[in-house]
Amino acid sequence: MALTLTEKILKNHLAVSGATLPARGQDIAIRIDQTLTQDATGTMAYLQFETIGIDRVKTEVSVSYIDHNTLQEDYKNMDDHRYLQSIASRYGLWFSRPGNGICHQVHLERFGKPGKTLLGSDSHTPTGGGLGMIAIGAGGLDVAVAMGGGAFHLNMPKVKGVKLVGSLAPGISAKDVILELLRRETVKGGVGCVYEYFGSGVANLTVPQRATITNMGAELGATCSVFPSDGATKLFLEAMGRGQDFVPLAADEGASYDATIEIDLGKLEPLAACPHSPDAVAPIATLAGKAVTQVVIGSCTNSSLSDLTAVAAIMKRKTVSPGVEAGIAPGSRQTLMLAEKSGVLGELIRAGFRILESACGPCIGMGFAPNSSGVTLRTFNRNFKGRSGTPDAEVYLVSPETAAAAAITGKITDPRENASALMANKKDFESRQGSFVRDDGMLIAPISLEEAKGVEIVRGPNIKPCPSSPALPDTLTLPVLLKAGDNVSTDDIMPAGAKVLPLRSNIPEISRFTFERLDATFFNRAKNADGCFVLGGENYGQGSSREHAALAPMYLGVRAVIVKSFARIHKANLVNYGIVPLVLENPADYERVSQGDTLEFVGIRASLEQGTPFTLVCEKDGTKVIAKNDLDERSRKILLAGGLAAHTRSGGQ
Repeated sequence: MALTLTEKILKNHLAVSGATLPARGQDIAIRIDQTLTQDATGTMAYLQFETIGIDRVKTEVSVSYIDHNTLQEDYKNMDDHRYLQSIASRYGLWFSRPGNGICHQVHLERFGKPGKTLLGSDSHTPTGGGLGMIAIGAGGLDVAVAMGGGAFHLNMPKVKGVKLVGSLAPGISAKDVILELLRRETVKGGVGCVYEYFGSGVANLTVPQRATITNMGAELGATCSVFPSDGATKLFLEAMGRGQDFVPLAADEGASYDATIEIDLGKLEPLAACPHSPDAVAPIATLAGKAVTQVVIGSCTNSSLSDLTAVAAIMKRKTVSPGVEAGIAPGSRQTLMLAEKSGVLGELIRAGFRILESACGPCIGMGFAPNSSGVTLRTFNRNFKGRSGTPDAEVYLVSPETAAAAAITGKITDPRENASALMANKKDFESRQGSFVRDDGMLIAPISLEEAKGVEIVRGPNIKPCPSSPALPDTLTLPVLLKAGDNVSTDDIMPAGAKVLPLRSNIPEISRFTFERLDATFFNRAKNADGCFVLGGENYGQGSSREHAALAPMYLGVRAVIVKSFARIHKANLVNYGIVPLVLENPADYERVSQGDTLEFVGIRASLEQGTPFTLVCEKDGTKVIAKNDLDERSRKILLAGGLAAHTRSGGQ
């Protein structure tokens, strides 16, 4: 039987060797070759890993990156850095120091390998699909289990084929490819799916361009995205000094997809995701002329050397408009060094760009916030309301070329107006880049097990143990403390930003911000309640992999979340922390339940044991609300045990 590339890699990594691939939607357990964490999720992941009780990670490669919490207003963030470095030394991980770059960019350059599996405690881990990896974002507890040698479980995904033909015209970017896909598929179109790219147009995209596309596949709600490993992959790995890691990979001839989408690269036009969703996509032509106050280029989506080179090529002999503040954050220290070597960095500085740290920075709300009511063009992946740090800002997601054009004119501008200069100047910069020289000076390699046993774990006063999930009774009678709408993001549940991120290793403190953007009274009301339910609409929990969006609600007594549909990672995180994720059998029942209503959730354990639908009874009128039992057997066992940690301790797989 002809297999897709996705199926081939998954089959090669089945936890039970020689087993057959399950049907779509059924549980699949796979071996994980590599893991990555970043500092905003890593502290909690490693606190959980420590409880497993093993001396060393069991993966081929595990890397702890510092890239989120680099704004050090007090001791908290640096204390976390020291904890993470000591953990890496103690348990056999690589450690990427602050300033070395964004985890996804550095991992692509230094560690990613075609055909391998990568699990990361960051939702943009699928960036690795640009190298032909099955790279999946997950909660930190899932990553901790994988580091301990455990399998990663997920529902066998559908595989959507994206056929690319043609090549990109000057001024058109890989960002426009993924924005076009978001325009067609929406932020929930990829739930339960892998997007696999194929077709003659694939050969016309470089690995950094492919990585831009797979990175933002997370915004589709997809499990991951993957490109074949081909000549372009080989060129990239050779340039990184890792030619030995190349293996050719592609779908079998005649492989079939669950759905096929075709994109003609040559017919694309410049696009933007308008406020406040990555799928609110419109042509630049319809937005042209709108005044802009800020431009930021960077993030794990568009911070490669080729991205910076395109911006420098457009900016050559030009200056940032007087009404615009412009910043640029290279994705890695290596990118920054090569940009300096080729003259790209100097051109950007001359043009008036502020050079930001090689880190996530503004994308996660860590500095460079726009002005009040400002219009900011960003080459990032998310534009949820308030994520930038300015609640009333208008955030547009665009390509580096579109951002550069706006930096010059002070308004949204079609980058194709600069196409001829872009192509000529880009060739000039590229001719000066010379050969790549790998510099691992900011990476600390694992030490021997004997040396590691003498390492003392450094714990600052802000680092607190992970709270335990409560046991699950058979009946819960609790109020609906919050009724939310569609597309609630993890930023809405647990915000990021400079005020909140330093508290990631302290659940009691960070819980104060739970649902703050939706209802500032939620924390106090939850503390005064003896448990509660939350009601939501479609695509609840979209966005980040942050398990804090499950951990903090669990700590505050949320026992079940009742919605029309869930985003994949958040649903898994709820299960991991003992919160029952309920999907309404009849979405119209959402309208029948109000905030403040008391629901009796009956026969919980029996439903989990037998796989039967869940029943809730509304106290005010006695009407029944039925929720699907769409949980696989393992998830049901985890909930019965009181969360993944308890399930694992009891010997569960």
